Amino acid sequence: MLRANISKHFPVGPDSAGFTLNVEFEAAPGVTVLYGPSGSGKTLTLDTIAGFTAPDSGRIILNDRILFDSGAHVHRPPRERQCGYVFQNYALFPHMTLRANLDFAAVRLPRLERHRRIAELLDRFRITDLAGRYPRELSGGQKQRGSIARALIANPQALLLDEPANGLDATLRADLHSIILEIRQSLAIPILLVTHNPEECFVLADRVLIYDAGTILHRAAPLDLLRNPGTADVARLLGGFNLYEAEVLTLDPGRQTSRVRLLETEIDGPHLRGCFRGDRVALCARPEELRITTRPGANRIRADLGRITERTQSVQADFGAGLVVDIARNEWASLKETGERDGWWIEMPAASLRQITRANKPATT
Repeated sequence: MLRANISKHFPVGPDSAGFTLNVEFEAAPGVTVLYGPSGSGKTLTLDTIAGFTAPDSGRIILNDRILFDSGAHVHRPPRERQCGYVFQNYALFPHMTLRANLDFAAVRLPRLERHRRIAELLDRFRITDLAGRYPRELSGGQKQRGSIARALIANPQALLLDEPANGLDATLRADLHSIILEIRQSLAIPILLVTHNPEECFVLADRVLIYDAGTILHRAAPLDLLRNPGTADVARLLGGFNLYEAEVLTLDPGRQTSRVRLLETEIDGPHLRGCFRGDRVALCARPEELRITTRPGANRIRADLGRITERTQSVQADFGAGLVVDIARNEWASLKETGERDGWWIEMPAASLRQITRANKPATT
């Protein structure tokens, strides 16, 4: 278990804005994804855990070992923290072969154990035949596997991955994801993975920490984030949510339903917490949960088609005003001609609408 309570402040400079990181979280064995925009403090968090940057205050504990404690004046150097770190730029020593890079990282192991461990990881990551090459002679995916092997060579108690898929094509990214999932299954250690790619949250994470401007806005399991992002800010950071403002017309707490006016249309809504008749409420919905039709009906809103975006396995139709719908390509083909002639209606099932809050507060555990 990794427990971190970190505060780090960078004052305003002549050519730089000020920045404050203030986060607290726990990471159990498995993959904890640190997700958020660039400059939100994700990599800085990894650097403080690894020992490359000292927080101004706080505490970092890994498996009951204190790595940093401002009150007790403890700040273990990186070599004593037992954290494997995979950097964005791989950070393989350019003057060493791949085997020599691994040997350098394993220098504290007994000689026979070191050779056995190197051979094991070269084979595990399918880079044995590349062991004699220098980093300049390796592809991006080969460097990435070599960097992960080096991070694991000394049996770390935590693995820190800083945007490991950055710069990889789709095939290599899928291969990397398989490696990370294999590591998660075989090693019972906390794995912290930094990304600003929402897809990686849902492919890899056991838990997601949503970062923004040096704070954690929200924390949840990936599927919980899809069901309800909690706030408008989190929904915007994740992307893929339609955001609406609606007026509450009626409430039925017994049936846990409501009636709202949304986009100038009265429709059935979800159970709304803490609301009264006449209130304005923020709602969101996933594009794949809405339905395109060519006829009016219950919970359907008249719309005009704006643009179509072709995707690998679907079509995304944008009708403006926050009405973005993902639809299977074959279903779209059967609707297109009728819709162009008779017009479009978007069905919004009440169950697809989630109540969210407009203003964020730092999330609590």
